[in-house]
Amino acid sequence: MNLSSLKPAAGSVRANKRVGRGTGSGRGGTSTRGHKGAQSRSGYSAKRSFEGGQMPLQRRVPKFGFNNINRVEYKALNLDAIQALVEKTGTAVITLELLRDNGLVSKKDLVKILNRGEVSAAIEVHAHGFSASAIEAIEKAGGKAIKL
Repeated sequence: MNLSSLKPAAGSVRANKRVGRGTGSGRGGTSTRGHKGAQSRSGYSAKRSFEGGQMPLQRRVPKFGFNNINRVEYKALNLDAIQALVEKTGTAVITLELLRDNGLVSKKDLVKILNRGEVSAAIEVHAHGFSASAIEAIEKAGGKAIKL
């Protein structure tokens, strides 16, 4: 043992700074808070978006557009996905339950069938909406498009 390897016992030295203990503490009369201003006062707490008086980001960013609260959101399914499902399951009637069971839509989705791809079999499709061209393609193949 020599003097250069001496250390205080574990837990005997405080790591955090003790503020507000007067001028002799080495932290000065202002206790590391600086001079004047809101942050030097006791009881100060800034609001979440407060940026020191600068115009907050929330108010600087331009706002535009319109969100319609009555908008009806559909889950789009194309005819090629329907045809793949028909080939996979071998059924001619496509219902919402069948679509849910095969993971194409989730429980609360409203389903709309769009015209991408082709239908080769005569199928009956049940959905909440259809594009005009999708109805035409389904009926051309000998099937039915039933709107729920």
